[in-house]
Amino acid sequence: MQLQPTLTLAAKVLHDRLRDRWVLAVAGVFTVFALVIAYFGGAQQGAVGLRSIEFTIASLVSLVIYLIPLIALLLGFDAIVGERERGSLDLLLSLPVTRGEVLLGKYLGLAAALTLSTVGGFGLVAALLALQLGTGGLFHYLGFMLSSVLLGLAFLSLAVLLSVLASDRTRASGLAIALWFFFVLVFDLLLLGGLVVTGGQVGAEALPYLLLLNPADVFRILNVFTLEDVRNMYGLTSIVPAALASPWLMGLAMLGWIAAPLGVAAWRFRQ
Repeated sequence: MQLQPTLTLAAKVLHDRLRDRWVLAVAGVFTVFALVIAYFGGAQQGAVGLRSIEFTIASLVSLVIYLIPLIALLLGFDAIVGERERGSLDLLLSLPVTRGEVLLGKYLGLAAALTLSTVGGFGLVAALLALQLGTGGLFHYLGFMLSSVLLGLAFLSLAVLLSVLASDRTRASGLAIALWFFFVLVFDLLLLGGLVVTGGQVGAEALPYLLLLNPADVFRILNVFTLEDVRNMYGLTSIVPAALASPWLMGLAMLGWIAAPLGVAAWRFRQ
């Protein structure tokens, strides 16, 4: 695998996303939702406005878990299968590039577009927090932004895998939506339902480790356990053991969610 063809294809994919204003549109969506949630997140407690860094992160975590995986899946579900349906994949593979270079170039271009939109969208909130609350706590907010990017890249890897496995765009889009429902809405309900049915006798000790099977839960743990106030707010101190409270460990788990689906997709695409 050569670097130059991969980067050339990645630049082409990124240029297409910039030209059709996809990056600008998604960044605008992130900015609007982030500002609204950060400003009105305390309305239920009778307070509005930008509060502490910890409260802002706690308010934005739910937004990220619902929105970024959906956008990442919709961005990448037709990366390969769309080219195949349009007939441009055979033309692309007739050039002096390998299948691995095509897949990685596509992923890197889409990843760059998703990263730019995520950082651009949440960056304005960071600037407002710095103006009103000072720069002392921005380290934690920057960590939140980085983990948001990693979450998006993890679901983008899953989307590319679906795009390789699916036979057409219709099936790929349906699988992408089903995957979003499973990881964001159904997975935690299944775990909690199992605990309730068994009265907590089965799976209670394994529950924290089962959460690692969901990148959305890894993201939640990563942000909840970086700040004590946020940890107490979510009430997960008694559920997740201290062994999983390391941001480095959760970061490695998130990197695993990025690399594993992409590796399977690359293997399957070569077959």
